Amino acid sequence: MTGRVSQIDYGMFIMPFHPPTKPLAQGYDEDLELIIRAEELGFKEFWIGEHHTMKYETIVMPEIFIARALGETSRIRLGPAPVCLNQHHPAHVASRFAFLDHLAKGRLNLCFGNGSVTADQELFGVDPKDGGAMALEAIDVILKLWSTDPPYEHNGRFWQFKLRDNVDPECLIGFIHRPLQQPHPPISMPGMSRDSYSMKFAGQRGYQPFAHCLVTGNVVADMWQTYANAALAAGRVPQRSDFKVSRSIFLADTTKEAVAKARSNSLGQNYEYIGGLFDKGLGRRIYKRDLGMPNSECNLDFLMTEQIIAGDVDEVLRRLLQLIDETGTFGTLVLMSYDWDDKASWIRSMELFANELMPALNKAVCGTSVRPMR
Repeated sequence: MTGRVSQIDYGMFIMPFHPPTKPLAQGYDEDLELIIRAEELGFKEFWIGEHHTMKYETIVMPEIFIARALGETSRIRLGPAPVCLNQHHPAHVASRFAFLDHLAKGRLNLCFGNGSVTADQELFGVDPKDGGAMALEAIDVILKLWSTDPPYEHNGRFWQFKLRDNVDPECLIGFIHRPLQQPHPPISMPGMSRDSYSMKFAGQRGYQPFAHCLVTGNVVADMWQTYANAALAAGRVPQRSDFKVSRSIFLADTTKEAVAKARSNSLGQNYEYIGGLFDKGLGRRIYKRDLGMPNSECNLDFLMTEQIIAGDVDEVLRRLLQLIDETGTFGTLVLMSYDWDDKASWIRSMELFANELMPALNKAVCGTSVRPMR
């Protein structure tokens, strides 16, 4: 097992999260500008969530947004996180992402998982209990369509289809397009629980593990161990450089300013909002370091000591090194971003992250002070 990394890269993820009072077009324009600024600041990758029925989280088809962003950027890699495979026909997913990979000239990343928004699942007639199994079946279908010629046929638990009778080799009709990147774009899978089944599957298959921002450091550590054990059992060597860890980080010139803003701006509001959603269903289990912790104690005060990292560069560096002591090293730190309710402070936070924090983190962890690529 490779326990060290030569460099910690950095990326960004948006759900996105915007107040319902903000016009949709304004939110999309701001998210597009965010991608452009991220590329200018040397971010290597950018991830976009998929949600269909949420007024706060407003991008329903990340690949359309990615296609829009491709023309405004030239280097940054773009990807959906995740493609909610339980809500789409796998043949459709295979066709449209092969198409997008060619449009992206190979800058496409993929994250495969299942959607978890209960309203989305009701809309599409999906049983929440089947989400994980549907995602795994869909992955197998997509990869087979990308690697074989017709005729195609699949008779699975959740999907059944064939393309046999109307295949015409002479006219070249009946062929699923394949991606530009061969055998396929890089695939990651999200994890957000202890003993995560998606981390086991990713380890078995050699996909990149992607730890969610909502969980504590000990759960991130558990995700890596679960992934690594599954990889080793499958005869694979897990690479720390493949590990992506997302964190909610807000930087300012002083820790006092950063903490005050993170508690009240869209970052803190997002955690309060998601906590409210948990209260209506699963409870706050996902937020907890200790599963015996009462839900009432999983409040913003607690979150500011765990999932949310706010401070000046020195304080955030201290918190990240503390995290790495618990989780081990990882290859990519994925910065969460939220609504630009105070655009100037969010831009300042991004600049401090890219220009000062990441070089300091790489120097502390890897012995190299890597400056952002421009």
